[in-house]
Order: sequence, then structure tokens, then C-alpha cells
Amino acid sequence: MARKKKPNILEEVLVENYAAEGKSLSRVDGKAVFVSGAVPGDVVDVRLSKNKKDWAEGLASHFHKYADYRVKPFCEHFGVCGGCQWQMVPYYKQLEFKQKQVQDQITRIGGVKVPELEPIVGADEDYTTHYRNKLEFTFANKRYLTNEELGNPDISPDTPSAGYHAKGVFNKVVNINTCHLMAEPANLIRESVKRNALALGMDFYDIKAHEGWMRNVIIRLCTTGEIMVNVVINYDAPKQRKALLDNLLKDVPAITSLYYTVNAKWNDSILDRDPVLYFGNPYAVEKLERFEYIIGPKSFFQTNTRQGEKLYQLTRDMAQLTGEEVVYDLYCGTGSIGIFVSDHAKKIIGVEVVEAAIDDAKINAAKNNINHAEFFAGDVIDICDDAFFVQHGRPDVIITDPPRAGMHEKLVNKLLEIEAPVIVYVSCNPATQARDLKLLDAKYAIERVRPVDMFPQTHHIENVVRLVLKK
Repeated sequence: MARKKKPNILEEVLVENYAAEGKSLSRVDGKAVFVSGAVPGDVVDVRLSKNKKDWAEGLASHFHKYADYRVKPFCEHFGVCGGCQWQMVPYYKQLEFKQKQVQDQITRIGGVKVPELEPIVGADEDYTTHYRNKLEFTFANKRYLTNEELGNPDISPDTPSAGYHAKGVFNKVVNINTCHLMAEPANLIRESVKRNALALGMDFYDIKAHEGWMRNVIIRLCTTGEIMVNVVINYDAPKQRKALLDNLLKDVPAITSLYYTVNAKWNDSILDRDPVLYFGNPYAVEKLERFEYIIGPKSFFQTNTRQGEKLYQLTRDMAQLTGEEVVYDLYCGTGSIGIFVSDHAKKIIGVEVVEAAIDDAKINAAKNNINHAEFFAGDVIDICDDAFFVQHGRPDVIITDPPRAGMHEKLVNKLLEIEAPVIVYVSCNPATQARDLKLLDAKYAIERVRPVDMFPQTHHIENVVRLVLKK
């Protein structure tokens, strides 16, 4: 019988610097070691998962010394549920790490000439928690047990639970008592659904067996005070479903829109499902400055409203609009950025591949009495041809806000072909943004770079870049 290999562990490693995506950097005998679960200043043992010639990667398995600046996490579930990664890091330090991440990725991956980064736009201190306007809680018939709970005869892994998946565990859920990511009544809603579903004798979902009734609860809490809830079930049981939803409305009368969705698929996505309005308004309304946006049960909207407003203000500032420009808003979604900058533009042209989002964009433009905005469903590569430009005008400014994967190379080539005088590139992933900036360098120079922190207590970061056509 082959002997089990001893785990490859590096002992008493000083974590020296922040890398990216929540990982920190050490150097051991000249080799770069990327460490998860530690921050600069910690001294740790590292259990290696990858060990190459020039670099290695691993997890902090034991702490010999903690960084001096560490603080006590405020959430009892921190380190288990995965919703936050940096509660032990004071907020000012989180901002330093994120600023450095953007600087490193733009210069290292992009390899282009970059002006000095402007200071990161951080959240106001009061909004470093309770900042999310959307949360999704998962219901499961298996409970993830922490190290402290293992062996406790009063806590069974077969306990129905409501909360978040533990990192890397797909079939068990961390049972959440209080989540600090969204203000109340988020926790009250989760507990009402949990309590009433169990009282009705309805099972929670088993992802392995594809059995059970209760699956998810999706909550939107707007700064306008409107609350949208979508209860997702595996199959319809009309009597129990009515009782559950009626009891939820009694427990939380502040709910303004209540949906339910039957999702009998193996995966949790509801984008191809049809939510059913059970009570209240079909849309929730959110505001950014004076602009109002309708949000449906499947709509995308910036998850942090207050920081989203700062992000859009920065985008508008970088566009430097005078009122005479034709602005193209690519990946426009429900038209949020285009509408936000519309007071300063001659015309807004929004393009988005998701047709339902374009329908919402048109409603949002009408709701805000914006008559100089048009929205088109389709791929920019196909839509933006010479005939389109003759009809709608060539862009003076292009604003692009792609998903984490960044822009497809064909789209980057299309932008190089269009040659708009200004591009404002909004990104939720500086690494893929840097890759695209390297391609755009063929014709564009970077004038401004400024990160925006949309997700305090996590390693995620947004970045906005202003590019101008080279002369």
C-alpha cells in the first residue's frame, strides 16, 4: 500500500505584501509564495496546494504571530460563511490594499504607461457594513458545522439551515443568525421564511438528491425604503406556498413587492424562470441623485447603492461632458449609467445583449423624462456599423462597463476601429481591465485612473479609467 505523502508545509513564513484577490505574498528562498487566509505582517505556516519552480501557492494553516493592525471581526460567522474576507483588517488598511492591487495589476498585466493613480473612493464609515441592496440566502437540509460545533451532540449536520454556502462546500449551508451585509429587515425575512416553512412541514432543498421544497430567498432593500422579496421553491405546493407568503407579510409588513419563483432545475439561477407577483408592486424603485430606476426580480443593479452613486459620479466626471456629445453606453444593462450622465450629453445610445434589460432601460428613460436616449438589444460588434452611425451619430464618448471577464477581443478591436475621442472604462476586475488596456494602447493613452471600493470587508474592487485617442 502506498504511503500517504506528508503535507508540504512551509513553517514560520512572514507575509510581506498584498498580492490580489485576497491573497498575500511571501518570499521563501527567493520563491514567490501566494498565501490565502493571511495578511501582510502575519507569521504563518503555509500548507502548499501548488509548488512550482518559481512560485508556490497555499493556505495559512497555523498562525505564529498576527499583524499588529488586526482588529476583532464583528460577525460571529466570519471566516466560515465567506461573505466577508477582511473583517480582521481595519477599513483604512483595506483601502490601502485595494489601491495597491489596482496599481500592480494595471502596470504588471497592462504594461502600459499609466499616470499616478488618484486616491481610492472609499465608503463613508457608517456604510462599511449594511451596504448591500441585494442578498440571497440559501436553504438546505444539511448544515455546515464549524470546528467548534463538530462533536456537539446538540447540533446535527442534518439540521435544516438557512444562510450561505461555506467556501468550497456545495451541499451544506452555514446557518446564519445575523448577517451584517444588509440592514434589517433582511435577517427578519430570512428567519420568518425559515420558521414558517418548517412549521408547515416543508423540507429544505437537498442539492445532491434534487429534493426538498425551500430553496432560496432573494431580498432587495432600496434606499427609497422599498423592499422586494422573491421566495424560490423547487415545486409549487399552493396551500403551503400561500401560507408561507401570507405569514411572511404578517411578520414583515414593510415588504412592498413579494414574488415567488418555481425553480425545478439543478442550478440556482432564475434568469430563465418566470417569477410570479404575489403581492404589491411589480417593481421596486431605487434612486441615484435625482434619477429613479425600476428594479424587477431579475434586474441587475449596482449592489451598493451609495457607492454606486459615487462610481457613476466619477464616471460622469471622467467623461468631461459639455452637453454636445453623443455618448455610447456599452453593456448598458437597464440604462443606469447612460441615464445618470444624460443631463450632460446631447444623445445617449445604449447597447446591451440582454433584451429584457433593454426593455427596462426604455422604461427607466421614460420614467425620468429623458427623450434623448435610445437603447438597442444586441452585440456591439454587430450593431455598430456605418449605417448605424449615419442614423444615430458616431460616438464622442464611449462608456463601457463589462462583466468580470472584461471585453471580448473582438469588441476591443471594434473600439479601435470606431476611434471615439474618449473612452471611460468602468471595471469590476482590474486584471481583465488591464489586459484590455494593453490592447487599447495601440491607439489610446490613459489619462486618469481611480479605484472605487464597492464592497467593504471584501477583496473586490472597481476601477475607472479615462482613455483619450492618441494624436
